[in-house]
Amino acid sequence: MGGVAALAKAAGFRVTGCDANVYPPMSDQLRALGIELIEGYSADQLSLQPDVWVVGNVVTRGNPLMEAILDRGDAYTSGPQWLCEHILCSKWVLAVAGTHGKTTTSAMLAWILEKAGLNPGFLIGGVPRNFPVSARLTASTHFVIEADEYDTAFFDKRSKFVHYRPKTAILNNLEFDHADIFGDIADIERQFHHLVRIVPGNGRLVVNGMEAALGRVIQKGAWTPVEFFGTPEGWESGPADADGSFEVSNRGRSMGRVRWALQGEHNRHNALAAIAASVHAGVDAGAAVAGLAGFESVKRRMELRGTVRGVAVYDDFAHHPTAIRTTLEGLRRKAGPARILAVLEPRSNTMKLGVMKAALPASVAAADKVFVYGANLGWDPAEVFASLGSKAVCSTDLGALVEAIAREARAGDQVLVMSNGGFGGIHEKLLARLAA
Repeated sequence: MGGVAALAKAAGFRVTGCDANVYPPMSDQLRALGIELIEGYSADQLSLQPDVWVVGNVVTRGNPLMEAILDRGDAYTSGPQWLCEHILCSKWVLAVAGTHGKTTTSAMLAWILEKAGLNPGFLIGGVPRNFPVSARLTASTHFVIEADEYDTAFFDKRSKFVHYRPKTAILNNLEFDHADIFGDIADIERQFHHLVRIVPGNGRLVVNGMEAALGRVIQKGAWTPVEFFGTPEGWESGPADADGSFEVSNRGRSMGRVRWALQGEHNRHNALAAIAASVHAGVDAGAAVAGLAGFESVKRRMELRGTVRGVAVYDDFAHHPTAIRTTLEGLRRKAGPARILAVLEPRSNTMKLGVMKAALPASVAAADKVFVYGANLGWDPAEVFASLGSKAVCSTDLGALVEAIAREARAGDQVLVMSNGGFGGIHEKLLARLAA
């Protein structure tokens, strides 16, 4: 929603916004754009007299401002619908969908198009390090958008991405998630097929060929040419060297070598998807591969927040067991024999429900010690992580957890903090405690 606000501002609208628990980096970005932020959802905000209220999917019936909007009969719409009608309708939309990697892959794709001189607009669910903002409106016909399968609004329960009408669509992966709105993986596959249904015949579907769930989606019907990655029939990556670089091939033919510092097989697959999508948009394959050399990832994706007394503290958005596992494995390859201290806040709605709790102990296997913040959960983390014995420390007190991490940490350790929220400012608190 912060990105939608930024695009509306760039399109010439006066924009204000309200939310609960606003936190960086989005809050900083919005203030820098001159967008007024209001904490909370008071009905007093009706005095703003806007032409339209753009409603995010965290807003539910019972929200005091939403109830006042309904009572007064004001005009309202969803963020995705507003984007469709005001921004995307005249664009070549390149949409990036998938359970994992949407933000990073969207940032990669936008950067490749930028390096190719296409000056793309974009809306990304994080702040790419190669750009100063998460959303940008340009005169270019190309627009990259992170395409989320989460529902649109309380009054529109379709997935957000069905509003985006892409010409190029990446289907990066598909696992069960969002247990608060989907009953099982078949429900999610159905929504992904709704997306497949609206991609035009002259468009392109860029699909992870290793994902059985995506195979089932395509088998339901596809009216658009499909290009696979991760298989010999399409785009493939060679093994990564110690510096992270790797070869890219298409149907067995070399397309060049990506030279970057990113780690992990998941990032190599993200790169393949971004390269294939950019080629459909007209970028030369060799130029696309070479363009990733300058890619610097996204804030809150293995972001080094500081090093104190030889202890490095990283921040990462990982909150699904698969993302937690791949992130830790990537850090393990980078850190070598150094100790890894994993700090986890199970915060998403799916995590709070405990749907995937049984998979969590295995997901942190690459860590040497695990610290879990267990406040506001519907399950007992101490019980779930009991199989790890003394390797795991669980606490419902954030201050006590910081103390436990600081006592354990020693020079050379890599501390990886994983949460999809602000985590109570734990990064700054831990760095300050280490310094003390």
